Amino acid sequence: MPLGIQDSPNNHRTMHVVDHVRSLIEKGVLQPGDKIPPEREFARSLKISRASLRTGIGYLAAMGVMKIRHGVGTFVADGPPDFGKASLSWMGALHGFQTWQMFEARIILECSLSALAAERGKEEHHAALAEEVAEMFAALASPTDYLIHDVLFHRIIAQASGNPILAAIMETVTSSMYDKRRKTVERATDLRESAEMHREIYRAIRARNPLEARKLMEEHLRLAQTAQGAERPTDRKAASASKNKPLRLKTTNSGQSLPR
Repeated sequence: MPLGIQDSPNNHRTMHVVDHVRSLIEKGVLQPGDKIPPEREFARSLKISRASLRTGIGYLAAMGVMKIRHGVGTFVADGPPDFGKASLSWMGALHGFQTWQMFEARIILECSLSALAAERGKEEHHAALAEEVAEMFAALASPTDYLIHDVLFHRIIAQASGNPILAAIMETVTSSMYDKRRKTVERATDLRESAEMHREIYRAIRARNPLEARKLMEEHLRLAQTAQGAERPTDRKAASASKNKPLRLKTTNSGQSLPR
């Protein structure tokens, strides 16, 4: 499980849910494909609020451990397989993976996945993408919740590509990205622009326009790279080194319409 979570009441309750679910899986009480207990019952057994339980389940969904089927329930994930989310995190720590390298990998992979999703995506994928876009707009005031829907949106695109190998690779990259981003996302300032970009990607996929989907995904990821770089606090050493460098300003435009 991810390390380095800041010590706060919310994170403590989230990890209480995560640790409990992990224990149930390790003991064989929960197995791939199993449905977890109803929210009220599960929250009561953990002695936490239903809101805290939802946050923990959202964390597990973003990490690929759970799958939320709206109107049906929450299930232990039974696929696609991944290539070791933990191992990718360890490799990053050992070899010093840089943020730009992660985004370079994402651009190479996700632009192609978006094009494939536009060609091969089914109506169920379109409906799921639309729902995640709507949820992103609804979560603009809650960066942590927004991030969960952001991750789920990209996961659906990978699944819509129709290539389980690429989807498995993307699952590894996305989960590693989520684990890092959740520590800084509260400082995000571009969520509306991000939601609008996701909406445009969804529309290109729904319109079965692979060239447009590819172009929009690349634009989104390059903007996200810049925006996420601003989320991380500058340390003293970096600030001193950049003190005499010219300041570059970037302006953005964002609309006000909601997805539909």
